[in-house]
Amino acid sequence: MLAKRLFLFCFFSLLMIGFGSKTVSTQDYRPDIHVIVNMVQLNVAVTDKKGNYVTGLRPEDFVISEDGINQKIATFGEGDEPTRLVELTPDKNPGKDETPKQTPVREMPDLPANVRASALGSMIGGSNVFILFDTSNYMYRGFVFAQDAIADFIRSLDSSDRVALYSYSRDLSRATSLTSDRGQVLHGVRSTVAGDDAALYNSLLLTVKDAAQYSGRKVIVVFSNGPDNSSVVPPEDVAELAQSTGTVIYMISTQLAQIEPVSTAVFDRMTAATGGKAYFAKNWRDEKQAFAAIRDDLAHLYSVSYYPRANPNSGWRAITVKLAGEKGKYRIRTRNGYRPLPARYSGDNQPAAP
Repeated sequence: MLAKRLFLFCFFSLLMIGFGSKTVSTQDYRPDIHVIVNMVQLNVAVTDKKGNYVTGLRPEDFVISEDGINQKIATFGEGDEPTRLVELTPDKNPGKDETPKQTPVREMPDLPANVRASALGSMIGGSNVFILFDTSNYMYRGFVFAQDAIADFIRSLDSSDRVALYSYSRDLSRATSLTSDRGQVLHGVRSTVAGDDAALYNSLLLTVKDAAQYSGRKVIVVFSNGPDNSSVVPPEDVAELAQSTGTVIYMISTQLAQIEPVSTAVFDRMTAATGGKAYFAKNWRDEKQAFAAIRDDLAHLYSVSYYPRANPNSGWRAITVKLAGEKGKYRIRTRNGYRPLPARYSGDNQPAAP
């Protein structure tokens, strides 16, 4: 009898130990789900009625709403200077005596890691400039003058800007990837040759996808000498992707594009929707002036970003940017909305916190 009781005691003891060890193992590891927060970055140009740039504005001067929901500015900067983190009291808009503080994000260790990463990425000084050069058979005339205008534009960019040179005819050619080496990009300009039919929208879509991989200000400058005659991608799709990725599109086109009025209207709509501008040059002097105007625009853009507040709308979201107080007389140019990109998750098993 004693032996039987001893056996049962040992059996149940071993059984409980087994259950206990299993419980510990399941508690030690659990899936850690991280949602990657998508920061919305805006490049905002502010001008007066005469077209002169308005400088010296501060974060509290801007009122931003998304689908009518007021947003809190996360980072702010002007021109080519690195943007700064704007520290606001949670769920509280700055009043008359409360000015948002601009602090380097590196000095705020209490920020979540994913927020720090996206904020740091948006706070790099300068712009990521992708130049898309039309080398189709429309460009046989004035090809050298176009190369000169592009080369002068590259030399004029701020030293903090990074530049990539792409060219296109029927296909896209990535002559130089994004770099700070001006010599490399200028060599790429001189190496371009005129070619086949023009697939502008196909090539522009691929350029937008490349630009979307980078944080900070993303700009595409298109030099086109004529209408698109071989793309399968509609320009509306290109414009929407550029808006959703925060990519500004500028277009410089010669008067040959005006042979097809539809192209002119598309160029105007696409650039306006992304916060850029379209220029139509009659000669090589106008081309250089257009490039100079774009460089001037980049030097005066305000970089403003925010993390969207809770919004059930998973489709197109309208963005409205205004100036507070008596500054309503100024004109504001920026993208007018975006479609949220699919959320990204990570589900790797991580050791549980003790």
